[in-house]
Formats: sequence, structure tokens, C-alpha cells
Amino acid sequence: MKRKIISIDEDKCTGCGQCIPDCPEGAIQLIDGKARLISDLFCDGLGACIGTCPEGAISVVEREAEPYDEKKVMENIVRQGPLVIKAHLEHLASHGQKELYDQAVEYLKERKIRIPGERHPGRQLQHAPGAACPGTMARSIPRAGPSAVGRPLSEKAESELRQWPVQLSLLNPAATYFDNADLLIAADCVPFAYAGFHTELLRGKIVIIFCPKLDADIDGYVAKLTEIFKGHEIKSITVAHMEVPCCNGVRYVVDRALERAAKKIPVSEKTITIQGEIE
Repeated sequence: MKRKIISIDEDKCTGCGQCIPDCPEGAIQLIDGKARLISDLFCDGLGACIGTCPEGAISVVEREAEPYDEKKVMENIVRQGPLVIKAHLEHLASHGQKELYDQAVEYLKERKIRIPGERHPGRQLQHAPGAACPGTMARSIPRAGPSAVGRPLSEKAESELRQWPVQLSLLNPAATYFDNADLLIAADCVPFAYAGFHTELLRGKIVIIFCPKLDADIDGYVAKLTEIFKGHEIKSITVAHMEVPCCNGVRYVVDRALERAAKKIPVSEKTITIQGEIE
């Protein structure tokens, strides 16, 4: 059948991998240093990966292709865990793909797999057709009780920051504070969304922050983290990112750097919801 599907220009592709986190369906993989479409069955042709390609190597074309198969996609999705399931559902919902969304939910129900967001009735995955990426959608966050403005604090919070700078682009990989450190590698938005950032996440750790969606030099970030991992004994890594799909790129960058550094460092992962909860 003839349908819309992505096309990757091999000459333009640098193999940076920025497109991969935004394709929870698993249609794209890095093979021989290039991003490749591994199966027509997994590509829905909606082009979520286009906006994250810094080289403009990805486009949507119309050609003869095998029909997109939501069931086969879900078989691949559920193996990757609840965060990927959630990213896939949000991807379908944000593009107004109600029929595919319903098929995915039905697949989960048949197998008694929890549907992300069910325990938080106020959180909706269904977005209006044609809506933007879930990470950029404007929304209000209701809070119970009066505003905190003007309310006296019972106890002054202390900063747990142990080093400067904190932005990955500014860090010196040779800095001695990385020696025998427990690292917190967080997305830029995490400290604003999570009230317990200093006391529950940052305490006792060296922090590195960046944005996998807006920062341009993701491959450079992988290279810099690789230097840090190679040059120091790192005791542990905590990855903290927001629940929106594009933010999963933080873990992607960390994993690629660990591969390049050939290091096995314990990694734990924390997801922060837009409502400020930790999962």
C-alpha cells in the first residue's frame, strides 16, 4: 500500500542519535554509524523524529510500504517498560491518532498491563488532534490551598549544591570534584518541577544538567560525559528527567557515554511528573 513514512538521507545523517529517543515505536536504530529505519511495520509516518534531527536528514515521504501494525509495535513497546509505553501513547494522542491510540490501550487491557496515567485521574493523555508535542503543550497545574506567596516558611531550606558550574556545556571534564563522585544527571526542568530536588535528589551528589530537546550539541554531550566517565572513578549515577517523551533523551545520552567509556557504573532513574510528583 502507498502511505506516508519517514525517509532518512544517509549523506546528511551524522549518526548523532537525537532522533531515537523521540521514536518509542523502535522504528529507528543506529546501524554502522547511521540512523536507519529498521521496519516499515514500526513507522507510523507521523514524523516525531523530524524536529530533533539537527541536520535535517529526516523527512516524511509517500511511498509503497507495509501497513503500520499497532499490535507489532505494542509487542515491542511493552518490552521496554512503562515509560516507553507512556511515551508511545502520548505520541499517538498528540497527533490525534484516536484509532491507533484505542488499539494500543486495548492491547494493554487485554494483557492486564497498567495504562500510564490511570492512577492520576486528573492527568490526560488524550490531546486535541493536531496538538503539539506533549512537552510543549501549555497547561495550568491546579494546587490545593492558598498560594505560598507571603506565607512564612517554618524552616529555611539549605542548598545542597556542591560545585559550579552545573550546565554540561560549561563543565570541565577534568574537574577534581568528579573523583569518587555520586552523579546526579538531570534535565533542566527537574529542579523547577520537583520541590524535593535538593533534599531528595541532589544531597551528597555532583550535579550535571542539560536539555535533550533544546540543546543542539547532543553528540558533544555524549563525548563530554564519556571523558568524565573515563577520567574519574564514578560511584553511581542518578538520572532524573521529566515525564514528557523528549526528556527520555537524558538517559539515552548517559547510556551512550557509558558504552563509549566502556564503564559499568550503577544507574538509577527518576521520573518527575509535570504535577511535581516522583515516579
